[in-house]
Amino acid sequence: MRATRVGELPEAMFAEAVRLWRETGLTRPWNDAEADLRRAMAGPASTVLVAQSASAALLGTAMVGHDGHRGWVYYVAVQPALQGRGLGRLLMSECEAWLRDRGIPKIQLMVRQENAAALMFYSALGYELLDVAVWGRRLDL
Repeated sequence: MRATRVGELPEAMFAEAVRLWRETGLTRPWNDAEADLRRAMAGPASTVLVAQSASAALLGTAMVGHDGHRGWVYYVAVQPALQGRGLGRLLMSECEAWLRDRGIPKIQLMVRQENAAALMFYSALGYELLDVAVWGRRLDL
């Protein structure tokens, strides 16, 4: 399936995007997905891309941003009834293009180990498991 358009997520679709993220299991209670979305859309080094049908229906999303060297991708989600039709691949291709256009040489993402479908998806796209440990600390507690 081909989306008619991939572009920046319009503000009128913010709530719909967050609903999709919840429906596809991408959110966690300790993360405010709407706040993540608003920060990404407000920052000069990030955005949320949306795949839309000819009728402007939201088909999928991907948050993309960079730190000047590494690009990061989050919240890659496709409407459940449309999964397996190439929309995720299209969104990832658009994320890669967005980063290339900004001169960013590397793209990374994080996948929970229990998400076998996502691990297989990214492997099929040519992504490799990196030999690094991701460390973190909550600053909002």
